[in-house]
Amino acid sequence: MSEIEREAMEYDVVIVGAGPAGLSAAIRLKQLDADLNVVVLEKGSEVGAHILSGAVLDPSGLDALIPDWKEKGAPLNTPVTEDKFYMLGEGGELRIPNFPMPPLMNNHGNYIVSMGNVCRWMAEQAEALGVEIFPGMACSELVFGDKGEVKGVVAGVFGLEPDGSIGEGTEPGMELHGKYVFLSEGVRGSLSKEVIAKYDLQAGKEPQKFGVGMKEIWEIDPAKHKEGSVTHTMGWPLNSNAGGGSFIYHLENNQVYVGFVVHLNYKNPHMFPYMEFQRFKHHPMVADLLKGGKRVAYGARAITEGGYQSMPKMVAPGVALLGCAVGMVNVPRIKGNHNAMLSGKAAAEAAFDAIQADRSGDELSAYEEDVRSGAIGADLKKVRNVKPMWSKWGLLPSLVLGGLDMWTNTLGFSLFGTLGHGKNDAEATEPADQHKPIDYPKPDGKLSFDRLTNVSFAMTNHEESQPCHLQLADENVPIGVNLPKYGEPAQRYCPAGVYEVVEEEGKDARFVVNFQNCVHCKTCDIKDPSQNITWVTPQGGDGPNYPNM
Repeated sequence: MSEIEREAMEYDVVIVGAGPAGLSAAIRLKQLDADLNVVVLEKGSEVGAHILSGAVLDPSGLDALIPDWKEKGAPLNTPVTEDKFYMLGEGGELRIPNFPMPPLMNNHGNYIVSMGNVCRWMAEQAEALGVEIFPGMACSELVFGDKGEVKGVVAGVFGLEPDGSIGEGTEPGMELHGKYVFLSEGVRGSLSKEVIAKYDLQAGKEPQKFGVGMKEIWEIDPAKHKEGSVTHTMGWPLNSNAGGGSFIYHLENNQVYVGFVVHLNYKNPHMFPYMEFQRFKHHPMVADLLKGGKRVAYGARAITEGGYQSMPKMVAPGVALLGCAVGMVNVPRIKGNHNAMLSGKAAAEAAFDAIQADRSGDELSAYEEDVRSGAIGADLKKVRNVKPMWSKWGLLPSLVLGGLDMWTNTLGFSLFGTLGHGKNDAEATEPADQHKPIDYPKPDGKLSFDRLTNVSFAMTNHEESQPCHLQLADENVPIGVNLPKYGEPAQRYCPAGVYEVVEEEGKDARFVVNFQNCVHCKTCDIKDPSQNITWVTPQGGDGPNYPNM
């Protein structure tokens, strides 16, 4: 669509994505200079509509950005009051004591929050400073300058024909140009992926690693509710089939966040992450908590897990990657929002200095230096070996050795150096005939639910006449390659039931893509063993509409 002539608007900084990183950048820019023209473009129907996170928030990022956030009414209302870790077996659990854990694992001073609501509040702060925020504006293309720099984005394209062509009702959108463009799209964003590939930003780094996180909100019996309680588990039901674990956070109003993360480097293509989550809720400890309660929301998203050694180069001419576009999650802490905020602040300060010096369209190297040598780098470097240890040696050895390594890193050294990750998550998938199928119990409709029923609680929606945003490089691969070799794992790794293999008597098998179900988790773009699926942004306003996830 680059041949279309569009109107253009000029800004100092164009920010793609109204998550914690993008909004922090916008706020900091206006704090530094109220006259800067700053715009934030958000593909969700409103700010927060696509935000899905645990979340126990470390407030250090917010402290640095808006020190008086309490006085300004930030929705951090539930301080953590107790912190428990369990190793689960199928019929019981073993509490892991807190005292041997490194100090960085302590949740004292953190808050159980809805990151969607935190982002909505941050958007209010940004708008009060004069930031322009446009929700429902998906950014579908990058705009390049004469020297190959990123100079803007195309946003607001609507009404394309199903084949992607221009029709009578097509709205071509517009170009938004900036002296700098910040990509804060979250995990595996389509523009970020393009920038990383075009400028070879992953060169010399370990491959990025991912997990898929699924989450339900439950309203439970008030007698069982413990506001401020935080529980994490490992072990059953995943055991040796995959890395991962669960979280259970008690927030306000008798509500509980129940979440489950599966690392996507699992080998067995019969693995069904969504059904592992549903099976987990039948553990006696969890079932007793949820019995008599009601699930009120569901969602899923990918999580960056590669950590310090997987962060790509963060800048290219005219553009900077922020937050989860880089991969700033501290895996053992299951926290990344504080680092996302700090990255937005650092990018804003680098851009401000550059604009003051009459620069534009170059690399904001000061931003990258700040991230790697500052608070973010220090946070991630201490835990850099936990994920590769888990992947190489399994749960129990990594629990011991990872704990030791975090302790020694807290003291300033490591016995292990920096371990690598090896294969990416797609390459980790092994042929189906090398593994046994996994038998999953049928959901009971009380504690566990089928995917399509749960997807209805994500309130996801896509205009059906638009082009499918889940693009197959080769339409023959799912049935011709993935089905015979891997049992077509797209049927199982997708937490929204987007992909089906339809086999009818007397007919060839068909691969069906139900893109209307998509919750924008990006798992398919990551885990497909043939790397045949590319997630691109659909038109603005489509996708999930999370309430207070």
